[in-house]
Amino acid sequence: MFYKLAIILGLGLTPLGHTITSAQAENAAAMKPAGGNYKAVSDLVALPNHIPGIGTLFVDPKTLPAGPFAAYDKSGKLVSTIYMVPLKDMQAKKKFANLDVAGSATKSVDMYYNAGHPGVDEPHYHIVLWHVDAMKADVK
Repeated sequence: MFYKLAIILGLGLTPLGHTITSAQAENAAAMKPAGGNYKAVSDLVALPNHIPGIGTLFVDPKTLPAGPFAAYDKSGKLVSTIYMVPLKDMQAKKKFANLDVAGSATKSVDMYYNAGHPGVDEPHYHIVLWHVDAMKADVK
């Protein structure tokens, strides 16, 4: 599923198959954090407002632990969508379908192990869908 999602997003398509124009992608990337049910992760758990290498995270608490988490750089630009998928769910071959994406087309995907942290205490994988060039994102 993750590979399918990454391939779809890498082609500039939304999960529903609609093509994203470059103007729409630019506008989506420039938006400030979504309102509604999304909350700053730092308001929900004992994490700093800005996490080096990731940015400032927002999530709908109902979607925890997996997310999606919308990650913003220091200027408030959306840079990535992050999923934090518990290792036990992957080992159980749990299906993750109809995953939301916070922004525009994905430029690259990173996936790495994390032993746990406040908010997602158990071992899990971070799956990062970068909407910008990851090397240029201002998330240091």
